[in-house]
Amino acid sequence: MLQAVWLTWSMVSASALAVGLLAMLATVVSLLVLRRLAPSLGLMDQPGGRKRHERATPAVGGLAIALGCALAASGLGPLTPPEAALALGGMTLLVSGGLDDLFDLAWPWKVAAQVAAAMVLIRFGGVEVNSIDTALGFNGRDLGFLAGPFTILATVGLVNAINMIDGVDGLAGAAILSALAMLTGAALYAGNAELARTLILLCGGVIAFLLFNLRLPGRPRARVFLGNAGSEFLGLAVAWACFRLTQTPSHPVTPVLAPFLIAVPVIDCLTLVLRRIAKRRSPFSADRDHLHHVLADAGLSPTAIVLLVTLASLFIGLVAALCLLQHVPQPLFIFAFLTLTALYVGVSLRRARFVALVRGLTAGQGSTPASAIKTIGASERLGA
Repeated sequence: MLQAVWLTWSMVSASALAVGLLAMLATVVSLLVLRRLAPSLGLMDQPGGRKRHERATPAVGGLAIALGCALAASGLGPLTPPEAALALGGMTLLVSGGLDDLFDLAWPWKVAAQVAAAMVLIRFGGVEVNSIDTALGFNGRDLGFLAGPFTILATVGLVNAINMIDGVDGLAGAAILSALAMLTGAALYAGNAELARTLILLCGGVIAFLLFNLRLPGRPRARVFLGNAGSEFLGLAVAWACFRLTQTPSHPVTPVLAPFLIAVPVIDCLTLVLRRIAKRRSPFSADRDHLHHVLADAGLSPTAIVLLVTLASLFIGLVAALCLLQHVPQPLFIFAFLTLTALYVGVSLRRARFVALVRGLTAGQGSTPASAIKTIGASERLGA
């Protein structure tokens, strides 16, 4: 494994790191400019209701990332069809998400734009889920006429999973960065140098955004938000990368790995959608039952929530990758993911008990990860 990763990395390292750094710098410049323009553009996220931030904040992070990555990619030559499809589909969601940030669109319009973006990936980039390999335990791999609908469903699901977790400073950006980092590692292992370069480019843009979005010492609040435009654009990018990585026959990464690389947002989204449907509510209705809301009510600070969710995401993804390398049967991956989801559904059914459980787990003393996370939360609240 390490030899395969090193071989691919040696092919892309210099150019990929240069492009990633250029994307980061271009995104920083874009953020500095767009932050000043945000009030006149109307792209300000106002506090109130479920939103707990204290002052109006520019919601231009996604637009800045897209602009910075586009500027960096312009020096790489013509786009391949899959890359052009991502650019076009991403523009679709940047426009629809920007309109949502401005006018709070009804959910059918949002979903329609997400479906359109997924169809762009399929029609113009040939990016779709044609095979689920042996995930169901038999060799009937070709999805046939179901490939298109399955790809659209998976795309809409991932886009909304990322959008729904964007409720704490730094959380969505950190979740996206961890997913992109693991996808980059998988692309290097698979020998897909082209995809690895694109993912490193996106990582550079997200890192630049996090410099403005994370709460840092001396900065008690985010300076900029992703906005719906940003979370949907990056959700599409993660879906695009998952499909490209797992749907090339010559590349040894199975589709069952993909959901584990973004497991926490996906499980949280699935749980809330199922719960809302069970209560005969719209699956897109708003509430305060997301994982980050529970963690906040348990006393964790925004920084501690970001750390905990990021560590959990990386742990789940890396364990799944190691199991794949050990040739664990693919149906067991499906069983494991469904089991994780069922456990989370069961634990979170009684919200008050769930909050108490989290509070108890993070209240211990000593040199444990839980106590370290609690210490970060306490320090942040004290203004350390």
